[in-house]
Amino acid sequence: MRTTVVIATRDRADDLTRTLTHLRDLIPLPPVIVVDNGSRDDTTSRVRHRFPGVRVIRLPENVGMAARNLGVEAADTPYVAFCDDDSWWEQGALTRAEVVLDAYPRVGLVAATTLVGPECRRDPVCEEMATSPLGTAPDLPGPRVLGFLACSSVVRRSAFLDAGGFNPLLHFGAEEKLLAYDLAARGWELCYVDRLRAHHHPSTVRPSAGWRRRIERRNNVLITWMRRPLADCARTAAIVLRDPLAAAGALRRLPGALRSRRPLPAHVEAQIRELA
Repeated sequence: MRTTVVIATRDRADDLTRTLTHLRDLIPLPPVIVVDNGSRDDTTSRVRHRFPGVRVIRLPENVGMAARNLGVEAADTPYVAFCDDDSWWEQGALTRAEVVLDAYPRVGLVAATTLVGPECRRDPVCEEMATSPLGTAPDLPGPRVLGFLACSSVVRRSAFLDAGGFNPLLHFGAEEKLLAYDLAARGWELCYVDRLRAHHHPSTVRPSAGWRRRIERRNNVLITWMRRPLADCARTAAIVLRDPLAAAGALRRLPGALRSRRPLPAHVEAQIRELA
């Protein structure tokens, strides 16, 4: 395999065990790197005992989704497939992804079809990507997209590193959006490829839906200030006023967002507006 699977996890040893069991059945067997985000359970010891072929990087604290960056840096393959600790790749999907990325050198990331639960329901995001108004160029393997689900995506390692990976300022939530913008700004294409399949069985150990919405609202404000025109930044005030807790989180991180402000090129901004 020329694809490494990278998984960031925290305090979900049972879910991770199920995922690694599925990945262990893949033929050929891909290298797997687990980045343990400061878990307080037996994640690290269990993986080392039950899956000795899996490399574990244990962090002393929770750095959020930026933990994936360490996994990508540690990989020595040209491609990296992301899993969450409650998702895994279908047999043959990673080999097909390698063929696609080999054939289309401008593509920095391919987003797969995500099948949810034992009934294998297509995640609604897949339909949005399949019908992307950005269309399919003749030299691309599928519809051009400007977003993806990290639990079912494969990146060209060089493109990921070129774009800077997942921004640690966001910690968790909407991190895919910022990476998609940064990949596109560096000239990389992102595509949805329907024939690539991953399974997602959502963990029961997860934050509340309300908490997730608040964090995503906070991070969408920060992403706007980091990458979008000033007129769009001003409009985020309305979002902030509706959610004081999200506003407080955004304000604490705003100085860091302003230090990393890098407005997007005109062609990427045009794509965002077309999608909107």
